[in-house]
Amino acid sequence: MNSSAATVSAALSASLPASLSTSLPPAPVKVAALQMVSVPDVQANLAQAGELIAQAAADGAQMVLLPEYFCFMGFKDTDKVALRETPGDGPIQSFLSHAAQTHGVWVVGGTLPLVAPEAGRVLNTTLVFDPHGVQVARYDKIHLFSFSKGQDQFDEARTIRPGDQPPCSFVSPAGRVGLSICYDLRFPELYRALGDCALMLVPAAFTYTTGRAHWELLLRARAVENQCYVLAAAQGGTHPTGRRTWGHSMLIDPWGEIVAELDEGPGVVLGELDPQRIIEVRASLPALRHRVLL
Repeated sequence: MNSSAATVSAALSASLPASLSTSLPPAPVKVAALQMVSVPDVQANLAQAGELIAQAAADGAQMVLLPEYFCFMGFKDTDKVALRETPGDGPIQSFLSHAAQTHGVWVVGGTLPLVAPEAGRVLNTTLVFDPHGVQVARYDKIHLFSFSKGQDQFDEARTIRPGDQPPCSFVSPAGRVGLSICYDLRFPELYRALGDCALMLVPAAFTYTTGRAHWELLLRARAVENQCYVLAAAQGGTHPTGRRTWGHSMLIDPWGEIVAELDEGPGVVLGELDPQRIIEVRASLPALRHRVLL
């Protein structure tokens, strides 16, 4: 950054309330959303996830986000119950920790099934690992998807127990980062409750029907109303089970503009989170300071 730009940046930052500037990273950070088309085979999914993490890290990503159900998408809702892991122990958690440590990146593990109090249900959980492979954050999905239209019939509550903890965020080189999962995207109050974040994450497995109608619309709305970046990693394609997911993993900036996107199929969506962009948007349109209902 040249001296003139630095002066402008300092002036804009100074115009923000302290609560709206302390969450920002000190410099631009590369982040990546990893898109998958997961299958009913854990080892095959972990192998593909490992390749995508390695690719993203080689391209300079400091944080990578996997999609919801990255480790397994079965033929029946109940299939994932047999794979549930105890917190801190299990092959999926070991994979995420090892990948983070091996590549020296922050790994946000999409979701995986963790044990729930009921034998027939699981918690649909996001775990975050730092570059040392240490788990630093956890979020259990609180909103459970239900949809019925034609051949599309879904009811997550049959096999998933909703989380009961408050919204979760963590501090990283990307600033303060908020966690959410898929169907959460339809509930803006969750994102408000996350507070001031530089980045909000959305691992997802949106259906083709609902994704085509609302995915981009909702993601851009969450970015605009919270004046932050939104990184969304999706399942994207036709799975061996016959289910089709929407894909369109993307990074969106605080003005609602799409920085990078992948429509369908496995791959890496790489983009830069620029704190200067957040500062400029919040200074020119101080909507967060104009809030009346808190």
